[in-house]
Amino acid sequence: MALDQSFLGRTYPPTEPYEVGREKIREFAEAVGDANPVYTDAEAAKALGHSDVIAPPTFVFSITFRAAGQVVEDPQLGLDYSRVVHGDQKFAYRRPVRAGDRLTVTSTIEAIKSLAGNDVIDIRGDVHDETGELVVSALTKLVARAADVEEGA
Repeated sequence: MALDQSFLGRTYPPTEPYEVGREKIREFAEAVGDANPVYTDAEAAKALGHSDVIAPPTFVFSITFRAAGQVVEDPQLGLDYSRVVHGDQKFAYRRPVRAGDRLTVTSTIEAIKSLAGNDVIDIRGDVHDETGELVVSALTKLVARAADVEEGA
């Protein structure tokens, strides 16, 4: 079933604030194998002009993808999540994410397409801090495989 095209441009309510902690940043940097000291050492970050440790660029994926769940779980959209694969991810930063930031995400459906029977949806997650400043926009592309495509083909 094709996705409902009337959802193009739809914006969902902002998420509850997510407080970015130093320990979460450190754990994430270790998990992705990035030893840059600005992710773990406040003094190293301050030496480069930051107020505290900053997060690696892909750190916000977890909160933007969770926010995209509002779109994915919207029953009126018609997305069969059991057939979804993650197609692409891009980030456009205004400034780094810092320890102590309280971030909210507002998700907007940027594009809905059908390609070779597959539904493709682009979801933009705008991440704002507690002052309302845009920190980063994340574009997530999801592909819902066509129901008639055989598994493993």
